[in-house]
Amino acid sequence: MTTPHPAPHPEPFLLPDPEKVAGSRIADFARWAARHQGVEGIQNPGDYAALHRWSVTDLEGFWAAVWEYFDIDADTPYERVLAEETMPGARWFPGAALNYAHHALRNLHPDAPAITALDETGAAYEITGRELRAKVASVAATLRDLGVGQGDRVVGYLPNTPHAVIAFLATAGLGAVWSVCGQDYAPKAAAERFGQLEPAVLITADGYLFNGTRHDRRAASLDLAGALPTLKATVLVDHLGLTWPETRHSSLTVPWDDAATRTEHLTTTPVPFDHPLWVVFSSGTTGLPKGIVHGHGGVLLEHLKILGLHSDLCVGDRLLWYTTTHWMMWNLGVSTLLTGATTCTYDGSPAPVARPDVLWELAARHQVTVFGTSPQYLLAMAKLGIEPGVHDLTAIRAIGSTGSALPASAYPWVRDHVGAGIQLTSTSGGTDVVSAFAGSAPTTPVWAGEVSAPNLGVALAAYDAAGRPVVDQVGELVVTRPMPSMPLSFWNDPDGSRYRDAYFTAYPGVWRHGDWITLTSHGSVIVHGRSDATLNRNGVRLGSADIHDLVERLPEITEALVIGAEEPDGGYWMPLFVVPAPGVTLDDTLREKIRDTLRTGASPRHVPDEILAVPAIPHTRTGKKLEVPVKRLLQGAPAEQVLNPSAVDNPDLVAYFAGLGAERRRIRRPHGVKDAS
Repeated sequence: MTTPHPAPHPEPFLLPDPEKVAGSRIADFARWAARHQGVEGIQNPGDYAALHRWSVTDLEGFWAAVWEYFDIDADTPYERVLAEETMPGARWFPGAALNYAHHALRNLHPDAPAITALDETGAAYEITGRELRAKVASVAATLRDLGVGQGDRVVGYLPNTPHAVIAFLATAGLGAVWSVCGQDYAPKAAAERFGQLEPAVLITADGYLFNGTRHDRRAASLDLAGALPTLKATVLVDHLGLTWPETRHSSLTVPWDDAATRTEHLTTTPVPFDHPLWVVFSSGTTGLPKGIVHGHGGVLLEHLKILGLHSDLCVGDRLLWYTTTHWMMWNLGVSTLLTGATTCTYDGSPAPVARPDVLWELAARHQVTVFGTSPQYLLAMAKLGIEPGVHDLTAIRAIGSTGSALPASAYPWVRDHVGAGIQLTSTSGGTDVVSAFAGSAPTTPVWAGEVSAPNLGVALAAYDAAGRPVVDQVGELVVTRPMPSMPLSFWNDPDGSRYRDAYFTAYPGVWRHGDWITLTSHGSVIVHGRSDATLNRNGVRLGSADIHDLVERLPEITEALVIGAEEPDGGYWMPLFVVPAPGVTLDDTLREKIRDTLRTGASPRHVPDEILAVPAIPHTRTGKKLEVPVKRLLQGAPAEQVLNPSAVDNPDLVAYFAGLGAERRRIRRPHGVKDAS
């Protein structure tokens, strides 16, 4: 694969601030490990590479240090750190009994905010540590009275509000298993996920806010309840203040206020380290979504590491990460509580028409210290001409970005329009491990367009076609040693075959994630896009993200999607679909500007065969572009075999791109393989 990234050793965009480095938790952790565990060579707080090297060469020593440093409170001790390293099937901390919810609630100051609830109107309210513990105790007692016990499933059909956090912690505290999705899912799509789990209780809201509209989901909630025959009860949340109709299903209904206002003593049930905590679902673009099961202990340690060390969160900090409840960033945001920091929930559009800068306004008003978003949001802010800096954002020390590769153009925009000195943290990970493989820390430099470094405890490598690790070359993203938050299993996969097929068939015993990356000799990671969506132009492999990055920098283009489709006659068609910015028309002048941008910024091989305007680009509901499904639609695969419409953010686009493919096949003239130049 070729890549337009020009320099083997580019100058960093931002170097770590020595004062912030010295005072960071990751530096304190390194000093602590050197002192308490006798680890040599990691005393220099600015030497992230040395700390990472130790973390992956001595997995047991590193994760034991994380356990001790964060004072994990186990009812029974572990026998050893890693009893079996084989992937899949690694066994972490056997013998230990603990509970995630206990750790999420134990460090909260009783009178300080644990949750700050925000919405797109600018409204806000706070729930203190004392109030959160009381509500969790009450909901847990209600669930217990409804017959929920260890291993039972509780599901939420909820927006990103405190109700979801409280319900999850109550479920986890009982040793029951949680799963949640947002209410923009239709009842059928939600039932496709939840029905697999055979849940005992559904917790659902009357609706949610989005872009100035109050979306009434009462009927949808009751339809979902009717589609889940195993329910013992449905808990009804009055989020929008709508009156619930008479129920049309047989299970018991309980008002949220009754469930959450009892006076109860908070207790949590110790469970084995690898006891299921939650089930998160794959996007489900084809067939039923896969239920990915994570455990109490693995999530606890991984999230303490990424939030406590990499994000430097502690008591007094506030994290606001825009997410929906069905994206793994919701799970990570809840884990902010593990550090004693405040988590902010947000109900609404990230950029409502009436006040597109509302997230920045709220971040300023509530003194947010870590602000999380996506590349699409930052690019949209720039193209809308939003000036976040008109708000007092001096509390923000880091801006996280995930979901796709963050283009280099976003870095100077953040510096110039949000604040100089803010660390822009691009991360790459997945729902699969409910964490990140690569990101940054207060001790890492930042390179524009790159992810700063592999995360601690992640034995990250790039493999070439022969399965050999390569540096400064594009390869498959692999993880060669286990992580505690790797899935325990897939739901309803008793022999583990689906789990093995998903990650371990290409390189036995090695996790293959499905991304193309470059590990650079200066320590960073460049993400080129999904390896199953690789473009293959005349035998040369190209990364789709490299093309998207350049085109989406243009002010005339809102978003882009490039596809490489093999054709029956042996030809290869590489169209580029673009969404023009409001008021912009894709004419020959703009097409030539796009071609010139790709020719000079990448190479002649990156210039598409055609440039076509489309109304929108289809994504999964967590924001990932649907490159492979669009390719298959253009090649003529039946839509029902390619995509589950419920998994697409705009289901109408399935038919749209299928129609484009049909029209091209109808009028297509022979199209040979060639390089555009």
